[in-house]
Amino acid sequence: MTPDRLRLRTLGRSGLEVGAIGLGCMSFSPIYGAFEETAPDEVIGRALDLGVTLLDTADVYGPHTSEEVVGRAIAGRRDEVVLATKFGIRPRIEGDRVVMDVDGSPAYCREAVDGSLRRLGLGHVDLYYLHRPDTSIPIEETVGAMAELVAAGKVRHLGLSEASPDTLRRAHATHPITALQTEYSIWSRDIEGEILATCRELGIGLVPYSPLGRGYLTGAIARRDELADGDFRRGQARFTDEALAANRAVVDVVEGIAADHGCTAGQVALAWVLAQGDDVVPIPGTKRVSYLEQNVGAAAVELTDDDRARLDALRVDQPRSPDESWINRSTPPLPA
Repeated sequence: MTPDRLRLRTLGRSGLEVGAIGLGCMSFSPIYGAFEETAPDEVIGRALDLGVTLLDTADVYGPHTSEEVVGRAIAGRRDEVVLATKFGIRPRIEGDRVVMDVDGSPAYCREAVDGSLRRLGLGHVDLYYLHRPDTSIPIEETVGAMAELVAAGKVRHLGLSEASPDTLRRAHATHPITALQTEYSIWSRDIEGEILATCRELGIGLVPYSPLGRGYLTGAIARRDELADGDFRRGQARFTDEALAANRAVVDVVEGIAADHGCTAGQVALAWVLAQGDDVVPIPGTKRVSYLEQNVGAAAVELTDDDRARLDALRVDQPRSPDESWINRSTPPLPA
């Protein structure tokens, strides 16, 4: 069942309201393999119709491809969108490799936002993330430069991605941080504890990426060779055949609960994330309208206390890959 329109949630104490489920737009780039045969305009248009207002992209997705696609798709519907993008990872060619360097310098911050605004066709970004903290630069310097973008009207709210509690505190003391984006799902629970507690103490909303366990929790991936050529998950420890088999018991539990509710495994996985608090807004990505509608339908799934206890107890074999294997991966050189 797909609701007529998603309810709104507020990201922390920022006042920024968004639909309870957002749309991750990394899939509108070659990172998960080819997407040329999909219809991004149709997917994004349908998302907006359903109240999916938070669209999440980044300059490095492609690179640049996702921002260009999203910009075209929202032309004429800007007032319906809370647009989030990121900077701080920049690609360079090193022999036959594309190396993704982390760069949080103030100079790159100012350069990157102008490029993003141009590709998106926007006058401002609603939520601007530092994609990864740059350990060579004090976070106060990076966030200070981001704050200048707020003062200039190019950015409305600031966010961080994959930041530690200490980094969050120092950043927030420099300029209010609206959201932390990090991986969080039934099979990625490491933010529970200090990171999540810090967000709530400071009034920072949580935007989980990969809330479907990078697709594994849908039950659709049983073997590595089912992933498309070029899909970055082929390089991740949790997507070896051995790890996929070892974690099958997790999917079995999710699928069993889904059967009880007459819904999909993916909807149960998303319902679990939504149940973690009203300050949590997951951003599952998809290239297809049918999956988008399924994801939105998760907002109507009401897990019982027993369901949540069983899901809370699940643990996954192999650690997650927080920096994604598409950073510093071996690939053909980028196109000119």
